[in-house]
Amino acid sequence: MEKSPRLYFIALLPPAELQAEVTAIKQDFADRYGSSHALKSPPHVTLQAPFKWVEEDLDRLTEPLRQFARFHDPISIALSGFGAFPPRVIYIDVEKTPELLQVQAELALDLERRLGIVDDRARGRAFSPHMTVAFKDLKRQAFKAAWPEFRDLPFAAQFTVSELTLLLHRDRQWHIYTQFPLEGEENHNA
Repeated sequence: MEKSPRLYFIALLPPAELQAEVTAIKQDFADRYGSSHALKSPPHVTLQAPFKWVEEDLDRLTEPLRQFARFHDPISIALSGFGAFPPRVIYIDVEKTPELLQVQAELALDLERRLGIVDDRARGRAFSPHMTVAFKDLKRQAFKAAWPEFRDLPFAAQFTVSELTLLLHRDRQWHIYTQFPLEGEENHNA
C-alpha cells in the first residue's frame, strides 16, 4: 500500500490565555470581513512553513526535532501592533529578536541538512515573524476596509515559549501533533 504524505509545520505557540485573545481577533475577522481561514490553526509564529511528510515515518522527523529542542533555550516573544502583507494578509507583529531569528535560522538549516526539508519560497527572503489573524480568504475589498482600522490599533503582549510545536493538517484544520520542550542543555556545540 502506498504511503501518503501529510502536511506538517513547526511553530511557536503563545500561552492559552493569549491564544484565546488572538482567536477572538481571528473570529472578529470572520464575522465582520468574511475571512475565517486563519481560524483553521491555533495562533502561532511559524518557524518552518508547511511541508509534506509520510505519517508512517514520523519517528525520523520527531527525533531530530526533539534533539533540536533539547539544546535550545525557551524563547521570549514580544507582540507589538499589527502589520500587513497587502492585499490579503493582516497579522500581529512579532519583534525580531536575535534569539528568535537565530532559532529559526538554525532550525531551517537543521531540517535541510538532516531531513531534506526546505522551504523554497523562503529562500533568499528574510524571516519575518508574525502571528496571522486574516489571510487567504480575506478579499481585497475587505482588506481595504479592515487595514485602516487595524493599522494603528494597539496590541502588546510578551510571553516565553518553552516548546517547539509540530502541527498536522487533518480534516481541513491544523492540529497540534506533538510538542518538544526547549530545554537549553549546555554544550550543544560540542
